[in-house]
Amino acid sequence: MTTTTSPTASLTLINSFVRTTDPDVSLAFYRDVLGMSVAKDVRNGDFRWVTLTTPTQPELEICLEQLGQGAGWMSDEDVDAMTDLMAKGLLNALIFQVDDVDALFEHVRAAGGEVIQEPADQFYGVRDCAFRDPMGNMIRFNSPLPATDQD
Repeated sequence: MTTTTSPTASLTLINSFVRTTDPDVSLAFYRDVLGMSVAKDVRNGDFRWVTLTTPTQPELEICLEQLGQGAGWMSDEDVDAMTDLMAKGLLNALIFQVDDVDALFEHVRAAGGEVIQEPADQFYGVRDCAFRDPMGNMIRFNSPLPATDQD
């Protein structure tokens, strides 16, 4: 008897990309404010990317990918367009789950994070808040709301 395994049975997300025009500024936010660890810091001439991991998911790397400066696969016009969209928070939102969204909110705000939304209970079962990272990328943080009996 042969057991067939789906080719997607081992599908695992290992990287998520966040665009940046200044890896040092982004690194300071993600490492120093959010407490992530640097997994890799790679340079190729003027081009640089840094991968970071969270304490609870070391297998998932968030890659700070530098726009422009040696990337080679984008025109200057594309870099300008991407930079404008990034500054408006329209690219690559990240959503993190935390134990206490209110405490996390106060921590990030005290570190100078740009607040988009203060903590609020949402109809879909979480309490969440939102910030922009130093490049403008949106980051949301949430905590599950306690289950309620709905009779």
